[in-house]
Amino acid sequence: MNAVTPISSDQSQTVVSRFAVPAIRCAGCIAKIENGLKDTPGILSSRVNFSTKQVAISHLPELDDDQLKRKIEALGFEAQVLADNPLSEEKGSTDKLIRALAVAGFGMMNIMLLSVSVWSGASGVNRDLFHWISALIAIPVIAYAGRPFFASAAMALRYGRTNMDVPISIGILLATGLSIYETATGGAHAYFDGAVMLLFFLLAGRVLDGMMRDRAREGIGALLKQTAPGAMVLDDDGKTRWVAAKDLLPGMHMMVAAGESLAADGEIISGSSSFDCSLMTGESEPQPLGKGDLALAGTLNLSSPVTIMITATGEDTSVSDIARLMDEAGQRRSFYVRVADRAARYYAPAVHSLALLAFLFWMFAGAGWHQSLLISVAVLIITCPCALGLAVPAAQVVASGALLRKGVMVKDGSALERLAEADYVLFDKTGTLTLGQPTPVNLDDLGLTQKQVALALAQASRHPISKAIRSSLLALGIEPVALDDIRELPGKGMTASWGGVKVMLGKPEKSGDHLSSQLTVGSDSVVLQLQDEIRPDAAEAIAALGKMGLPAEIVSGDNPQSVALVSRALGLSAQAGASPQDKVEAITRLTNEGHKVLMVGDGLNDGPALAAAHVSIAPGSASDVGQQAADAVFTSESLMPVALSVKVARRTMQIVHQNFSLAIGYNIFAVPLALTGMVTPLIAAIAMSLSSLIVVGNALRLNGAAK
Repeated sequence: MNAVTPISSDQSQTVVSRFAVPAIRCAGCIAKIENGLKDTPGILSSRVNFSTKQVAISHLPELDDDQLKRKIEALGFEAQVLADNPLSEEKGSTDKLIRALAVAGFGMMNIMLLSVSVWSGASGVNRDLFHWISALIAIPVIAYAGRPFFASAAMALRYGRTNMDVPISIGILLATGLSIYETATGGAHAYFDGAVMLLFFLLAGRVLDGMMRDRAREGIGALLKQTAPGAMVLDDDGKTRWVAAKDLLPGMHMMVAAGESLAADGEIISGSSSFDCSLMTGESEPQPLGKGDLALAGTLNLSSPVTIMITATGEDTSVSDIARLMDEAGQRRSFYVRVADRAARYYAPAVHSLALLAFLFWMFAGAGWHQSLLISVAVLIITCPCALGLAVPAAQVVASGALLRKGVMVKDGSALERLAEADYVLFDKTGTLTLGQPTPVNLDDLGLTQKQVALALAQASRHPISKAIRSSLLALGIEPVALDDIRELPGKGMTASWGGVKVMLGKPEKSGDHLSSQLTVGSDSVVLQLQDEIRPDAAEAIAALGKMGLPAEIVSGDNPQSVALVSRALGLSAQAGASPQDKVEAITRLTNEGHKVLMVGDGLNDGPALAAAHVSIAPGSASDVGQQAADAVFTSESLMPVALSVKVARRTMQIVHQNFSLAIGYNIFAVPLALTGMVTPLIAAIAMSLSSLIVVGNALRLNGAAK
């Protein structure tokens, strides 16, 4: 009987090509690409991955990559073929944005210091000097930090389309150009501070977006690293050779020694061994596999060498299927991100249209081009969406800091929004509801000699139960005896000879509900019971979640007996023996019922579920994949941080709504004043800064939310 079932995948005969498209910015870009490609003969389907800025095209073999690349570029987007790793993305884009943000921040702070002197009454030669120094700082800063926007706008115009970067670039360049004119003619006002500040906050948003995508790629990368880089392959002539994982082919015979991970999926054709299958099932106890059983890439051979006939390699392995599940699930975007996409498409064009109308109105009213342009620039500055842009991130940053001081690391600010919306909780068991550290509870039943023998046998085994016994005995100061002829029997345990007496540590003849191991010394046997302790405050945390309207249940890949123990102790319903796909399907079922699921898990096999859930949290002891896929990580042994995170998230969203009201109220009050010419660009810059400070000040109230 196979111990593990791989995730099924559709083996289509069509060709799938993937392209990196860095210019994907919003929902409009996604729609334009997918709609533009679907009518092309030979293209069966296309899917844009917003998080990695990639396009996957399923097509007939008659179309090649160059033809598809030209088709994407005809829609106005530069594209690059991704041939090596479809789950990767060109690195370095976020680093470039961070450098641009740092330059913009440096320029903004220095120019604002100079502007304070002008605002304080500097005039004549002193004022002109401050303006020239501001210009010397601002022009190179804008030229460097504005490149992401200018390049994107130029590309869009080159292909006869517009995007959100076009009006942004126009606004920045217009404000900069007028400031240079004012400085050169000895004018009273220059607006370098407003232009650089606008650039800084826009770059801050791009950096946060890039960091979110980078984390998504890191989670997938951590999962793919679980497979071995290659394998020893047995040729027909009986010779062995090392073959890299990417060069392995179905039908090859792969030799896997004890302690090695598998580089591909395959069927065992010779030998038997115990395998750590927690990557796929979350099952804490190694599983015995023998001839005819299926062993999966990423699982660890624990005890004996085996020969495996490869059945699936590369993207066709089950671990790659899990990576794809994470990749697809990670494309979901929160409500506020979707709103921001729509606002980005309409807000900037509306603002610049309003500024243009103000300019034309005052020109026809006889104010002259200079005064009309000043009013137009004042409208541009006062309507700068800094306060609106800060409404969400300011609250998220303060709330994340408050949670961090309580031992909860929130990796993605938008996770707080989704956490506030959660109304159902799914818990993994091992390492989540429990500490994932089984310990023997009846060592006192052993005599000193038995403890010494048990330690000697446990030290020779990789089995998790043996490791737990070894750690406990070493903590008691026990010294091991010397054993002869130590062997490991797959699926049974360790056997040896001690002074001519047969000794054994392994699977009990009759297993109870608890984890257990039987020590046999000659004719005497003792069953050691082990227990994986439930996390402190687990019951209280679940009760606190229930009071906030979040019912909970357990979905675990562990065996039914172990799951039942925890289920009864905490009063939760449970699903045992769940595969990674089963966990994703449980989330899908609850989602279809109208729930927004919070997934709390730690294992490698929880990665897809953590990514597929509406929001997810992992303990600090989680695997790399679990921590990367989760939206937040808590470091304490207590489970109360999960309930605390929900509480803080809900308070955060209350502050966000208040910030939106403040920012919108500011625009409703200030824009009419700017349109009527009652606000100069100087006053507009001050008003814009004050509105941002008010929003930040309101967000700072979240510092006490985590008490």
